[in-house]
Amino acid sequence: MNLGPVLHTSAGSSEDDQGRRPLVVVGDFAWDVLIRTATALQPGGDTFGEVQLAPGGSAANVAVWARRCQLPTAFVGMIGRDRFGALAEENLRDEQVEAYLVTTGAHLTGSVAVWIDHTGQRSMVSGKGADHALLPDELPRELIASARHVHFTGWSFFDDPPRAAAREAARVAREAGATISLDPGSFQMIEAMGVDAFVDVTADLGVALFFPNAEEAATLTGEREPLAMASALRERYGGASIALKLDAAGAYVLGSDDERGTPIAPKANRLVDATGAGDAFAGAYLSRRLRGASAAEAATFAVEVSEWVIGQIGARPAPDDELRAFLARQPLAGGVLAGCDAS
Repeated sequence: MNLGPVLHTSAGSSEDDQGRRPLVVVGDFAWDVLIRTATALQPGGDTFGEVQLAPGGSAANVAVWARRCQLPTAFVGMIGRDRFGALAEENLRDEQVEAYLVTTGAHLTGSVAVWIDHTGQRSMVSGKGADHALLPDELPRELIASARHVHFTGWSFFDDPPRAAAREAARVAREAGATISLDPGSFQMIEAMGVDAFVDVTADLGVALFFPNAEEAATLTGEREPLAMASALRERYGGASIALKLDAAGAYVLGSDDERGTPIAPKANRLVDATGAGDAFAGAYLSRRLRGASAAEAATFAVEVSEWVIGQIGARPAPDDELRAFLARQPLAGGVLAGCDAS
């Protein structure tokens, strides 16, 4: 039973010239309340800092970054029938992301409190809003079936709902011939859920590309070295290609048939705020890999985009002249691939 009306808007087409959608992202949209201090927090005391509201949600971040990097992209999720929900629709329209948003009066639009400390590291408290309430019968099956590639994040699998909706979306996509990618989202939430339980509900999705960071990879495998972590994850996820995010060390990609993998070194490390860097990496990577770039080319591009992000505040800071110039210099490969094998 649908909980409310649907907003389906697009300021720019997310379809290619064959009527297929290169990328559909299914998951969470939430607003981040960013709190940043220049000194350590004073327990029981007062500290001056910056407090601001910014659009977020891991899945929505990936969709926006893929679109900013010139890949037509659609987003599927749930918002509340409230002011934050209206702002979410406006934000995705402004970003030229096709938005299929189920609305509900039973839950508020998702929100997350993000504290960014004086070193640039962040701690988050995620509320369970509408972004955690999507049900299988509320999915736009025709839209998902039109996708060439569908991306999910771990936040859609830690609890149910929205787990059943995400698994059904993956089934629809897989049966329509789309490829699938997954970002596991949070090593703390994986630990709380249990590694085996998380793998049980994600390893059979048909994941072709897996986007863990080092902490998530270590939690899922017990390994610590990039090749060992990536190899173990590839085996655990049925031969999926691995794009391992290594923060200040850059990235490491291991294709489905690689023996050694490829490290991608960063060019700089100017950490101000780590919020959303992994989502930016995934969106940027998909924007190039789905257009035919190699895994190493896509990862090199994605590392540079995420490096720009960590030098700003928030998961989706507005592009400045530096980022626009960088994107303008990056050539796009020819056509959109039907699948995503990062080997």
